[in-house]
Amino acid sequence: MSATNSDQSVTDDRVARIASSIRVIPDFPKPGIMFQDITTMLLDPVAFKDTIDLFVERYREKDISVVAGVEARGFIFGPPIALALGAKFVPIRKPNKLPGAVISEEYSLEYGTDKMEMHVGAVQTGERVLIIDDLIATGGTLAAAIKLLERVGANVVECACVIELADLKGRDHLGDKPVFVLVSST
Repeated sequence: MSATNSDQSVTDDRVARIASSIRVIPDFPKPGIMFQDITTMLLDPVAFKDTIDLFVERYREKDISVVAGVEARGFIFGPPIALALGAKFVPIRKPNKLPGAVISEEYSLEYGTDKMEMHVGAVQTGERVLIIDDLIATGGTLAAAIKLLERVGANVVECACVIELADLKGRDHLGDKPVFVLVSST
């Protein structure tokens, strides 16, 4: 694993600590998958803090008003980043998980479709949004989150992920939206 992002390589001892704290589990959840397990990073308070700090340092001066976390692991990283930036946190969830009125965006999976939802009124026209998730693989969920937020008039500034599975070319599905990644895995 190495550090990479859309602008330049992140060269920081913290990135090496983060990368080394992520456990790779072969053949989970099915044969051939190399699962990137962030739960071991969460057990390391220094690596977890480093992760949050690197994101906060990147976005502190970008006038972010909303941090949108993609279910479910975006909920781990999003709230502390939002608090540090003085922004609100908006969960982007799978269907039928949010009470009240929601708007949704359907997206394609390898076999079928799924949806992402958020509360009506959670994000206002013109707000500057950072989308956060733990991992970008094929880019489907991030692309759906971008479309959902742009439908309500938000300005998606960037997508940020702890890990990128670069071989799956998820960035290709995000149009011109920049992606910032701490750790790249093939």
